[in-house]
Amino acid sequence: MLPRSRTLPSRIHQGIVEERHDVRHYLQVEVRPNIQTETEAMNIQSNYSKCFDDDGRLKRTGTFWTGTSHIITAVIGSGVLSLAWAVAQLGWVAGPVIMFLFAMVNLYTSNLLTQCYRTGDSVTGQRNYTYMEAVKSILGGKKVKLCGIIQYVNLFGIAIGYTIAASVSMMAIKRSNCYHSSHGKDPCHMSSNGYMITFGIAEVIFSQIPDFDQVWWLSIVAAIMSFTYSSVGLGLGVAKVAENKTFKGSLMGISIGTVTQAGTVTSTQKIWRSLQALGAMAFAYSFSVILIEIQDTIRSPPAEHKTMRKATTLSIAVTTVFYLLCGCMGYAAFGDNAPGNLLTGFGFYNPYWLLDIANFAIVVHLVGAYQVFSQPLFAFVEKWCARKWPKSDFVTAEYEIPIPFYGVYKFNFFRLIWRTIFVLLTTLIAMLMPFFNDVVGILGAFGFWPLTVYFPIDMYISQKKIGRWTIRWIGLQILSFSCLIISLLAAIGSMAGVVLDLKTYKPFKTSY
Repeated sequence: MLPRSRTLPSRIHQGIVEERHDVRHYLQVEVRPNIQTETEAMNIQSNYSKCFDDDGRLKRTGTFWTGTSHIITAVIGSGVLSLAWAVAQLGWVAGPVIMFLFAMVNLYTSNLLTQCYRTGDSVTGQRNYTYMEAVKSILGGKKVKLCGIIQYVNLFGIAIGYTIAASVSMMAIKRSNCYHSSHGKDPCHMSSNGYMITFGIAEVIFSQIPDFDQVWWLSIVAAIMSFTYSSVGLGLGVAKVAENKTFKGSLMGISIGTVTQAGTVTSTQKIWRSLQALGAMAFAYSFSVILIEIQDTIRSPPAEHKTMRKATTLSIAVTTVFYLLCGCMGYAAFGDNAPGNLLTGFGFYNPYWLLDIANFAIVVHLVGAYQVFSQPLFAFVEKWCARKWPKSDFVTAEYEIPIPFYGVYKFNFFRLIWRTIFVLLTTLIAMLMPFFNDVVGILGAFGFWPLTVYFPIDMYISQKKIGRWTIRWIGLQILSFSCLIISLLAAIGSMAGVVLDLKTYKPFKTSY
């Protein structure tokens, strides 16, 4: 293995070098002093422009379709299966309406955020490679640190939540087959720890994919899996409605006095359940935390914000249709007894093979989604360490390893060790606190308003120089304040869920 040189091309501007410090993205160029002709200089410049973008980085290769697949992978999580429960808490009137409103808010603020990828001019301005860099470039001040903390804590929490969700689906496959083979005589209880470890091992391997733009194929596979299990849930919901020969549910949602697996619904529980449902819908669309990072993979021309706007519009339109269908058909099938996970409502026995396919698709999707959300955090830590220790071979040197049928893999010792530690940590916390989904709900509640609404609106106002107290400025502030209230209410509902979980909490002892 030969270490890759860290020599920077002489034609990269010093300002860019100081900002990026990511030597792996640059081409090796050796210029012989005093013997370079003018023709040679022109050829180098021509070749350079073909290999590099305007910021000195290798040409980006992302397209409308890869951007769309990244977004769908991030948006359609296993949370789509909980939307039937969410609609059941709010009813036939408020449920679909609130879900649609959240889709519109997310679409609008995401389109504002796409125009902040470049500072100043959205076509020729300086690129911002991450969400945090966009905030730093456009807003600056203490807001940068606040944004960074909220963003990366959310990404870390999502990784833990996905580990838990994947283990639940893997256990569902095992339990359904156990239940089928025993003809319902064995309750098939089991621990989730082994399945979390299995998921963690898979993520250690996939986490060695160096950059965000190289996980495009994993995102496409994950997006296909999203549609697979969503379609299974939708199909089973339709079949259940046909079997019942009626649409269950009510206009106002679950009734006080309804007996559920968690007990009888009281007036107080009705409020908590409604707030949790509000949170589930609000954060089902939340992908703004990685939007800038996805946009940084898009090639140009056309301008990146135009491609990203189209990808965002198509992705949210498609996911909204799926969300409404799965949520509403699930509620129509089960009514007040809609389960937290739509697939579990159909039991383990029949049709167990179809449920196995759906749960397998969930696991594959979460493997890809884990990477989509973790790659920006990986990049942040690695670039910070490269700036801190620029002369360390352990941190910056890459070794080229030829792999059959793949090409050359660029191996880095620091990347191997740091990313492995990250996956081990998320797996350990998931095993220690398997109800962490509620904690992630709290993190998401506090992340929804600042990352999906506040910062995009604030950056857009600054970027477009929208004057205070103008009609547009007032409208944007009203939208921001309304979403802040929703985030606070959703956080309260998630905290109530954590309090209930703590009553039966046993570390490393959770079984299903």
